[in-house]
Amino acid sequence: MIVQAETNQSRALQILELYNQRKDWIMRQTHSQYAVRALDWFFSRPIFKTSDFVATSNIPRSTASRILREVRDAGLLVGLRPSGGRRAAVLAFSELVNIAEGNRVL
Repeated sequence: MIVQAETNQSRALQILELYNQRKDWIMRQTHSQYAVRALDWFFSRPIFKTSDFVATSNIPRSTASRILREVRDAGLLVGLRPSGGRRAAVLAFSELVNIAEGNRVL
């Protein structure tokens, strides 16, 4: 139990450090008043459909699409499934997923 608790504490600290690093980064990258809201959303749902982000992030549609494009192009998000026809792309916040899983999965 002690080892598991130490592992969980280490992961929690890594997630907090990642959040603090990416908070400054996303504000510089997007120059958007919605940058932190977007980052908070990514932390709550590290694997998601782009349509879900646009629909539920409470960010104007065009701004949400621009933020997705900019952070994906800069490498924060990775594509797991491309969009096709009416099907939305699936993206992942790989740094967060890798911390949560305890190894490199994405």
